Amino acid sequence: MSHTGDLKKTALFDDVVKAGGKMVPFAGYSMPVQFEGIIKEHHRVRTHVGIFDVSHMGQILFRGPNAEKIVQKVTTNSMACEVGRAVYSPVLLPDGGIIDDVIFYRTGETEWLACVNASNKEKDFAWFVKQADGECEVIDQSDLYAQIAIQGPKAPTLMSRIFGAKAAELRPFSFIELDYKGANCIVAATGYTGEAGGEVYVPNEVASDLWKELLAKGEDLEIAPIGLGARDSLRLEMRYSLYGNDIDETTNPLEAGLAWTVKFDKGDFIGKNALVAQKEAGLKRRLVGFVIDGKGIARQGYKIFSGDDEIGVVTSGANSPSTGVAVGMGYVPVDFTKTDTRFDIDLKGLRRAPAVVVAGPFYKREA
Repeated sequence: MSHTGDLKKTALFDDVVKAGGKMVPFAGYSMPVQFEGIIKEHHRVRTHVGIFDVSHMGQILFRGPNAEKIVQKVTTNSMACEVGRAVYSPVLLPDGGIIDDVIFYRTGETEWLACVNASNKEKDFAWFVKQADGECEVIDQSDLYAQIAIQGPKAPTLMSRIFGAKAAELRPFSFIELDYKGANCIVAATGYTGEAGGEVYVPNEVASDLWKELLAKGEDLEIAPIGLGARDSLRLEMRYSLYGNDIDETTNPLEAGLAWTVKFDKGDFIGKNALVAQKEAGLKRRLVGFVIDGKGIARQGYKIFSGDDEIGVVTSGANSPSTGVAVGMGYVPVDFTKTDTRFDIDLKGLRRAPAVVVAGPFYKREA
């Protein structure tokens, strides 16, 4: 990893630029927002296979006899899993606000690797060190790894060509460690698109080799590099939350639709008391998904109205390339969260677009 001006460059920067990546500042990095166009790239992942440079994400290692104790303390989900499994969990403040949403990979009996959001790396690392309080090692390894996401219905075929059949047969949220050109890599069945495939954590020194090999061996599968623009539209269609938009330190997992990640019976964890209190008092608002009924696109920050009353705010919104419908997410009072509930989105004061609440992801693959 290197720096260009005030922006950091990932280990794949030169490869991404050579592939035609349109570079923009993102979370302190120079990252590709698109290559051949967001819509085209979006469909490429839904129909074939795409690879993403997501090396701006952070990796933080917990190591030592008390590592599991500390990881359980800083997460809402249960970390009682076997080596080779991954767990998604929010990390909370004592008041229940979400510091970050993180995937924890159990890489050993006394070792965990946390993949954290790029914009939260420094904040998360400081928080984890503080909470560990010397009981286990907490090591920031973000500058050692590149991360490549391989996503799409043809991703398993490509992964088997490079990493062997075992990599293509991984069940969701499991991973294997293997050798790639003399370097230890993690190949995980995780992703942010709703498609098959995985994410590979690869040491910087062999990252470019892997990127090139993926493109070469995926040529007949119609592979292409994919930018952050399509990554966002793909995740939105699945209603996956984006930190900084749909969740942040002012939101909690119960109202954000992440109650399934909160295991109240796992023992004590930071934020538990606040969540218990809110559960008992009852939620006042919830994050919902909605579709625009007609023309117009809801954008982050747009106000939500019921009649003349402002009732909420849009957190994410875009046109869904797979469905052709404008979709979005936002927080509204619990009385407005039932499926088929209607409200209006204020489009910058120009006009209001009617919207209707829907359940589940906006896009579902046909069987």
